[in-house]
Amino acid sequence: MEPDYIAAFMTERPVAPDKAVLLVIDMQYATGHRTGALARRMEAEGNWETVRWRFERIHDLLIPNAQTLLAAFRASGRRIAFVTLGCALEDYSDAPPHMVKLLSTNGSRIGSREHAIIEELSPRPGEAVINKTTIGAFASTGIDSLLRAWGCEQIYALGVSTNMCVETTAREAADRGYLVTLVEDAGATTSAALHEGTLRNFQRLFGRVRSTAEVLAELDG
Repeated sequence: MEPDYIAAFMTERPVAPDKAVLLVIDMQYATGHRTGALARRMEAEGNWETVRWRFERIHDLLIPNAQTLLAAFRASGRRIAFVTLGCALEDYSDAPPHMVKLLSTNGSRIGSREHAIIEELSPRPGEAVINKTTIGAFASTGIDSLLRAWGCEQIYALGVSTNMCVETTAREAADRGYLVTLVEDAGATTSAALHEGTLRNFQRLFGRVRSTAEVLAELDG
């Protein structure tokens, strides 16, 4: 394999765990749980194999690793923020046009079960929950102001979908100066190819990719 020329332009940045926040992205019933709207729809249409990898990975890997990271951040008193995706209005008109069909089809509206964060990863008091109507969190929320008020300069991001809301939010954050780390074994999308391709691409200038075990070691170090 040829060496990646991009590596020559990458800047090494020190990890500062006390300035880090754990960002849990779109872990809602609508698209982040085996019992949610997306899974039910695909199964009813006979397309379960299309999303099987996603939901098996969420259940077997993402949720346990997310729980481990949440426990570590909570034990150390570090910041945690949850990002949700959904509309406030019944007709979904508060979403940009390209998002309306996705959100309305999945019933992702504030107050609905589909919009709720899954029980396995429920936020605790003092942990922020930020709702967005766009793919990336920075485009439609005040998350940047919140993180800067907290003094956070580094982000560990996990959730769904790796190649959509997680990646877009992570790229937006990187362009705003945050050191962003994608937790590779705490994310999922439709296929292994999409997941792995996204991680490879993100490491080209945008940020870093680490496993849950590597993140825990950084936090301890």
